[in-house]
Amino acid sequence: MKKTILMLSVALMATGAYAQSFQKGTSAVNAGVGFGTNLGGLGNARPAVSVSYEYGNWEVGGPGVISLGGYIGNTGYRYRGSGYTQRWNYTVVGARSAYHYNGFENAPNLDVYGGLMLAYNIASYKADGYDGPNTYGSGLGFSAYLGGRWFFSNNIGLYTELGFGVSVLNAGLTFKL
Repeated sequence: MKKTILMLSVALMATGAYAQSFQKGTSAVNAGVGFGTNLGGLGNARPAVSVSYEYGNWEVGGPGVISLGGYIGNTGYRYRGSGYTQRWNYTVVGARSAYHYNGFENAPNLDVYGGLMLAYNIASYKADGYDGPNTYGSGLGFSAYLGGRWFFSNNIGLYTELGFGVSVLNAGLTFKL
């Protein structure tokens, strides 16, 4: 896996093209894997995966752009005890908005942003051979995040985000459409 990521990074750097920063009218999709979570569960965790989309809607002073978009992420846990199995599944679906700072004139392929997300966490719990309480309910949540993208070509780059969605830290590929 590490070799694949390294080879992909080298191939993307070899393109040598620089992308413009996130502008009004820009669309971008992030697809990534998450690390750490604030969602409950015991035992073995399934890797958190997420996809987000955003569109640059408004130019604002200072220099920057405000985007609107959506988010969906999923993770889960499985715990096997003596004669029973418990399973938790979490799907987070949300609407988000971010401010993209465009003031890095010497780094036009860098996109730094921060935003807010209103999301609904769809939680499910199953137990086989266990009669304990199910206190894992779905609910509405509000979160903040900080992120950055580095574009190696006009349309492809890497991203990382820190904040609360399905995981605390997300990293992966980003694509301009």
